[in-house]
Amino acid sequence: MTKTLFPQHLLDYSEKYTSAEAPSLAALNRETNMKVHGAQMLSGHIQGAFLQMISHALKPKHILELGTFTGYSAICMAHGLQPGGSLHTIDIDEELFDMVHRHIAASGFDGRIVQHIGKAADVIPTLDLMFDLVFIDADKGGYSQYYDLVFDKVAPGGFILADNVLYEGEVTLPVEQQSKGARSIQAFNDKVRSDPRVQHMLLPLRDGIMIIRKK
Repeated sequence: MTKTLFPQHLLDYSEKYTSAEAPSLAALNRETNMKVHGAQMLSGHIQGAFLQMISHALKPKHILELGTFTGYSAICMAHGLQPGGSLHTIDIDEELFDMVHRHIAASGFDGRIVQHIGKAADVIPTLDLMFDLVFIDADKGGYSQYYDLVFDKVAPGGFILADNVLYEGEVTLPVEQQSKGARSIQAFNDKVRSDPRVQHMLLPLRDGIMIIRKK
């Protein structure tokens, strides 16, 4: 889910007044769009800049990402890591592993971004770390489960970000008109809203990002 909900001229203007995309990210953006099926899933310049800004503000020791795709968002978030910190990113698509690793190395984060291939629900319990920042951008039907699996691994005051929480606007439709994916996202949004352990806001950036702070 990547359809923008904003007019293109406003996106173009926003990019004009956003720090320029780093050459390594521009190269990854270009290769993804030229060679990878589903390239529209790439975070892209504006969302990537937001993730990088959040990471710089938090200065996380450890970051967890669910849904690597071609590595753009992982590289963006890695810029804010503390010295000696790490980012663990999980994806089920092993065919993209080498491409992702090549761009991680080109960006200077080889050894700091750790790639995991497998189902997120299987990999998360094996990670014996506390995370300051978690980014959920995997299969939408799993969001609620992933939220439960990562919650105790998030440090107090840490953040969970969840992408595509507007689901191209489908979440505003009557439930009988929503697709299966939209209903899953609606259930996740309701779950977060009713959780007294967190403070949250839905940011209408691109396809919507839920920003969740663990109290």
